[in-house]
Amino acid sequence: MREYLKFYIDGQWVDPVELKTLDVVNPATEEVCGKIAIGSAADVDKAVKAARKAFETWSQTSREERLDVLNRIVAEYQKRFGDLATAVTEEMGAPASLAQRAQVPIGMGHLATAAAILKDFKFEEDRGATMIVKEPIGVCGFITPWNWPLNQIACKVAPAIATGCTMVLKPSEVAPFTGHIFAEIMHAAGVPAGVFNLVHGDGPGVGVALSSHPEVDMVSFTGSTRAGIEVAKNAAPTVKRVHQELGGKSPNIILDDEAFAKGVAGGVRNVMTNSGQSCNAPTRMLVPSKRMGEAIEVAKEAASQITVGDPNGNSMLGPVVSETQWNKIQGLIQKGIDEGATLVVGGPGRPEGLEKGYYVKPTVFANVTNDMTIAKEEIFGPVLSILGYETLDEAIKVGNDTEYGLAAYVNAADIAKAREVASKLRAGQVSINGGGGDLMAPFGGYKMSGNGREWGDYAFHEFLETKAMLGYAPKQAAE
Repeated sequence: MREYLKFYIDGQWVDPVELKTLDVVNPATEEVCGKIAIGSAADVDKAVKAARKAFETWSQTSREERLDVLNRIVAEYQKRFGDLATAVTEEMGAPASLAQRAQVPIGMGHLATAAAILKDFKFEEDRGATMIVKEPIGVCGFITPWNWPLNQIACKVAPAIATGCTMVLKPSEVAPFTGHIFAEIMHAAGVPAGVFNLVHGDGPGVGVALSSHPEVDMVSFTGSTRAGIEVAKNAAPTVKRVHQELGGKSPNIILDDEAFAKGVAGGVRNVMTNSGQSCNAPTRMLVPSKRMGEAIEVAKEAASQITVGDPNGNSMLGPVVSETQWNKIQGLIQKGIDEGATLVVGGPGRPEGLEKGYYVKPTVFANVTNDMTIAKEEIFGPVLSILGYETLDEAIKVGNDTEYGLAAYVNAADIAKAREVASKLRAGQVSINGGGGDLMAPFGGYKMSGNGREWGDYAFHEFLETKAMLGYAPKQAAE
């Protein structure tokens, strides 16, 4: 049983202003596996003031000093790799293999990538008599989710450290263990006091206080579009920068060619990864209508090979994160049935033999139309909708017919044709024939999927202000 009853503020583990606790539930067992302290606006204020004070000196550090700190963080992260993997599995149900193969490594990848970028990043640009300078924006508030906890923490913290910002992190209260261990890593790495701070808590108690705090210069939020709208509203009165990575309902267009079966099978596996709890999951598969029958057979076979069970065993899928999520997913699966979609495999209820734990059957619907609830709403579970199209132009139109625009996918034997389709999709990241895994590629969305970009060098710019110093050059140089 874990007990994390302190916050990390100004380089020290401190008691909350007023101790209130929250139980953390293991989604595989439905049993309490830990307890955290829940913060308040008073705790946020302490953390923000520590970050503000630290910004005075941290913002003036050299490139070399920040590189040294980043490299020390990477070294400490490596030491805690096993602890982080265990925590991910315990708090949100990711299979141990996924935690070790992806959930933990991607956090370290963002830290190492930021260090590599920082070595040559240009913070100044000479334009004749004018000098353009990129300066750290200030104190940043980070509100991160439970589905890829280390990815979302590291892809914010790493560029903030690299650019000279200070920060206050509120990890998800549903899956807080990894965030707490991350704070221990920062402390062990000798990150200067106040540069990184952590306050556990929920949205109303800590998230609102952080996003509305007048001394927070930027808030970066990852989560649902609904919550993102609230963050933006809370931030508006202080006109702080708001960076958001929100929901998605990503199309996956499978072209009518010899790579069809491979594309369908790969699309099924991609949706199911992490129990479908990825904002960029390709949850709307578009196939030629005349090949719908073939798509159904391929998808059924692919889904039947996906095992669900104990995340500490050999299963490919663990549970979804919570009872709340389980109930939401079950409701949407039933909605798909009620609205007339063809249930290919899966359906309501737990998989056979799993009486406890928030497990969901890998579910595939076919003959879905884009006006159905399961084609419009982000389900955030292992549920795929297959839609038919008559022409590629129709497929592109349907693919873009969503309020979201985080990701999109194209699968085709003809790479030129795939590129043509990809160029017409309105999404922040388009994957062609399974391409992915590039930590330098900017990640973020169009429309209601958010604003700004994370990952790689594009992330650095989110944490920088631009200053133009006119007349910077000597008069004769300007002439």
